[in-house]
Amino acid sequence: MKRLFFVEPVIALYTLPGMVDVLLIQQYIYRRIWEKETNSSYIENGSNFSCHQNHSDPVYMKQQVVQGISSHFFMYMSLLQSIPGLIVTFILGTYSDHYGRRLSLLLPTVGAMLASLGFLAVTYFSWPIYVIFIPVTLGACFGGFTALFGGAFAYVADISSIKHKNMRMALLDMIVGVIGGIGVLSSGYLLRIVGFNWLFLSTSLINFTNIVYIIFFLEESIQVSRDDQDQVSGCDKFREILSGILILCTTSSFRKRAQIGMLLFAFSTFALVDFGAAGLFTLYELNTPLCWNEILIGYGSAAGLITFLTSFLGVTLFSRYLQDSCIVLIGMWSFVGGMIMAIFATTTLRMFLVRLVSLFAVMPFPVLRSMMSKLVSSKDQGVLFACVACLENVGGTLSSTIFNNVYAATVEGFAGFSFLLAACLSLIPVFILCFLLCWRPQEEDYTGLIISDDSS
Repeated sequence: MKRLFFVEPVIALYTLPGMVDVLLIQQYIYRRIWEKETNSSYIENGSNFSCHQNHSDPVYMKQQVVQGISSHFFMYMSLLQSIPGLIVTFILGTYSDHYGRRLSLLLPTVGAMLASLGFLAVTYFSWPIYVIFIPVTLGACFGGFTALFGGAFAYVADISSIKHKNMRMALLDMIVGVIGGIGVLSSGYLLRIVGFNWLFLSTSLINFTNIVYIIFFLEESIQVSRDDQDQVSGCDKFREILSGILILCTTSSFRKRAQIGMLLFAFSTFALVDFGAAGLFTLYELNTPLCWNEILIGYGSAAGLITFLTSFLGVTLFSRYLQDSCIVLIGMWSFVGGMIMAIFATTTLRMFLVRLVSLFAVMPFPVLRSMMSKLVSSKDQGVLFACVACLENVGGTLSSTIFNNVYAATVEGFAGFSFLLAACLSLIPVFILCFLLCWRPQEEDYTGLIISDDSS
C-alpha cells in the first residue's frame, strides 16, 4: 500500500482532542475547586455560571479565592509537563535526524491518548482532582505537543523547498487554529449535552485514529535502511543524539550562529508572553465583570483560534512583498495591540474585539521557524526544531509560572495587569527583530549555509 507524505492530518487529529481536553480539564478543575471552597454546587444560571459581582457579597470573596487557587493549580500542571517533555522532545528531535520522523509523531500521540483516558477515569469515578497530575505527567513523558509539533515542522522542512517553507509552516499553524477552533467552539454545547465523560472518551478515540494513520498511512520523510539502523549500537545512537546540538552550533560561521541564537531568543520570549497571556483568558472570562459561561468561553476560544487562519493568509500575502523580519514585526505589533485592548476588556464586546485586533498575532511563530530553518543544513532540521520545541516548552512553563502567579496576586486589584505585562515583554523580541532587519537586510543571506552545504 502506497503511503502518504501528508503530515497535516496528524496535526489536525492531534489538535482537535488536545484543545478540547485543555479547555474541558480547566473548567472541570474550576468547578471542583468551586464546590470545595464555596461548599455549594456549580449551578448554571442563565448566561452566568455562579458568577457574583457584588463586592460586599461573601460569595464574591470566595469566588476570588477560587480564581487564585485555580490559577496556581494550572501552574502546577504546566510545571509537571515541562521537565519530562523537555527531555523527550530533545531526544526525539535529534533521533529523527538519523532514523526518521515518524517516531517523534507517534509517541506524543500515544501519550495524548493515555492522558485523555486518564482524564476520563478522573471524571467518571470522581477521583480527587490532584489525580489529574498523573495523566498530565504521563502524557509529558511521551513528549507532548512540543515533541509532536517539533517533529511535524521538521517533516515539513524535509519535503518543502526553501521558497515554500513560510507557507507550509504557516499552514500547520493554520490547521491548529481552524481545527482547534472547531473543537473549542463545539465543546461548550457538547459539554451541556453529554457531559465530561463522553467528551473525554471521544478525544481518546480521535487520538487512537491518529495513531492508526501514523503507523499505516504516513510515509517517512527520511529514508534510513534497516541495515544502517542495525549496524549502529545503542551507545552510538545516544552519542549521536547528544552531539546533535553541538553540531548545530559549530558547523556554521559566527554570523549564522549569532543570527540563530537571536532568533531562538526572540522566539522563546514571544512564546513566553503569548502562552502566558492566552492561558489566562479562561480564568479572566469566568471572573467578573465578564462572567462568561461555557458557551461564551467556547465562542471566545474559537474566535481566538481564528487568528491562526488570518495569520496564515497574512503570511501567504506578505511573503510576496515583505522580508521575513517585517512579517514577524507586523504579527508582534498585532499581539501587543490585542493585549492593550484586553486590559480594558470589561464587556463581552470588548473581549471579542481583543481577538479582532490580534488577527496577525500568530504570524511570528511560523515565520521565525522558517527563518531558522533556512539558516541550517538539511541534516540538522530535526535538532533545530527539537531546540525550538524545547524552548517553546520552557517558555510555556515559565509563562504559566509567571503569569499565573501575577494574575493570582493582582486579580482583586487589577485583573488586567497580566496583559499589560505581556505587552511590555513583547517589546524585547520586537527590538531583536529590528536589529536583525538592520544587520541583515538581504533575504539571500538565509540560504548561504544551505547552498554551501549542498555544494560540498
